[in-house]
Amino acid sequence: MKKYMLKRILFSIFSLLVVVLVVMLLVYNLTDRSAIFQDDGTWNKKNNNDRAMYEYTMYQKYGYLNFTTYGSYLQQKYMATDGENYSNNPQYKADVNVLKDAHSDAKDAEVASKEALDQLYALDNASVQEFIAQAGSGDEVVFLQAATKQNGSVKKGGNPQLLIVHERSVFLRLWDYLRGLFSIETTHDVADPALDEIDPATGKDSRYVRFEKDPYSGMFAIVGSGTTHKYLLYFDGRFPWIHQNWLHLNLGTSYTTYRGSEITDVMNVSTGEQVKVDTYYPKDLQDENGNWISFKEADPAKLVNTAIDFHTLRYNPGAIGAQELEQYPDRYTVPSLHLGGLSKIENSFVMGIIATLLAYFLGLPLGILMALRKDRLGDKLGNAYIIFIMAVPSLAYIYMLAAFGTKTFDLPYKFAMANPKILGYILPTISLALPQIGNLMKWMRRFMIDQMNSDYVKFARSQGLSEREIFSTHVSRNALIPLVHGIPASILGCLTGAIITERVYAVEGVGNLLTTAISKHDNAVIIACTVFYTTLSIVSLILGDLLLAKYDPRISLNADKGGGR
Repeated sequence: MKKYMLKRILFSIFSLLVVVLVVMLLVYNLTDRSAIFQDDGTWNKKNNNDRAMYEYTMYQKYGYLNFTTYGSYLQQKYMATDGENYSNNPQYKADVNVLKDAHSDAKDAEVASKEALDQLYALDNASVQEFIAQAGSGDEVVFLQAATKQNGSVKKGGNPQLLIVHERSVFLRLWDYLRGLFSIETTHDVADPALDEIDPATGKDSRYVRFEKDPYSGMFAIVGSGTTHKYLLYFDGRFPWIHQNWLHLNLGTSYTTYRGSEITDVMNVSTGEQVKVDTYYPKDLQDENGNWISFKEADPAKLVNTAIDFHTLRYNPGAIGAQELEQYPDRYTVPSLHLGGLSKIENSFVMGIIATLLAYFLGLPLGILMALRKDRLGDKLGNAYIIFIMAVPSLAYIYMLAAFGTKTFDLPYKFAMANPKILGYILPTISLALPQIGNLMKWMRRFMIDQMNSDYVKFARSQGLSEREIFSTHVSRNALIPLVHGIPASILGCLTGAIITERVYAVEGVGNLLTTAISKHDNAVIIACTVFYTTLSIVSLILGDLLLAKYDPRISLNADKGGGR
């Protein structure tokens, strides 16, 4: 078992790396990168070299390449000698303006750029030569010559630019992604010199991770100082009741679809409206000595009704206002808000798991009944349903169900219009369950009939076993063997959402993440979905093998027992 699991896990990790590598190659190397600007209003407002520099900036942001500019090099060089007043240095101004001396009037843009770059190489300017000399192997020196009018003046956004560009290798990109996939908050996350000093009130280190009494839950929590979040592990009244801000899964950042949001937040943050509760600001829950007090001991006059979730407080490196000083005892003053409803991934999972349970509770018994009444009316009706659900496009029967449910039972059509909210899950869940029921009916019927024609069934009848004993003890159990392997995949697949169903009913789920990301060229979301879906597939296969080995005595994962098949 251990040897099998080790081989399976190692092979799964290798498969995951290959899949992610191939997708990265497709997204970053084989797809036109300029497509990321198709819905970018800022790009349309840029002109000439300003547009080109904006493109390079966004390419770097998206992970296509890295680049450094001649301007940033000069700034760093002269700040080292002249400080903040470096721009007043005449030599600095001369080094900046030297780029205007390199110019070509060739009509072909590539020829003009090459000729102007050759002129730069020939310039007798130390700063230019030093900057160009920084280009290493695989780097490209790019010169954007000044865009000028006929009178020689520079056009808007046409200032010359010199930069060194390094295209990122797909292997280096994969390594960086994997290296940053998980992160753990430490006491040195916050770069604040004040935290390097001893706390005068306690005489202890200002950076720490320790247990403290949590006034908001009445239980103990692990809190930190110098970490990004104040509360690293805590309890509250929300499922699953214990939460953490310590370990983070970094799937990437969405730029085109969700405008700078972390992908894990997009999937996990609640999608409902703000939920306000009566609570206290942290400083109002401390006594004169800075010790935490309970809600009962706090001043009722300071009770506030707010949606702030004080368990999500993050360190504020900027200026703190007078009001924040009255509300918070330290620099952890940046909170998130309490939001109602479920997150995208929770919405998808709730609908999926209920649909899966319905499918197994209805599909398997119906398949057994069809097999027992083969070629009778019940079997014919079941086969008619199976053919219908397989032949009709899913979009068609989803709309048929939506029309029937809204007109007959007055169920909400759009998820957001449901009141109470639970009604919004009915139509999407049934839409997901219908094809699964038909699929399980089909396979259960087939496997039952195959088993009924087996020799051991005839032998059991000859031994005097009743039909009930034969079917309940032997046939149905053996017929379930091929279906057992798919149970983990059915459950974990609920986390991936349903593209068509969620779009028709406007459900805030994860089903649309990948398709929307592809249409908007949101590379980070595409890679994140690849990692997420591939990992679920791998885990479901391993769990399926384990479940099958447990259910079927003929299969063993121990090579010394003749199994491993």
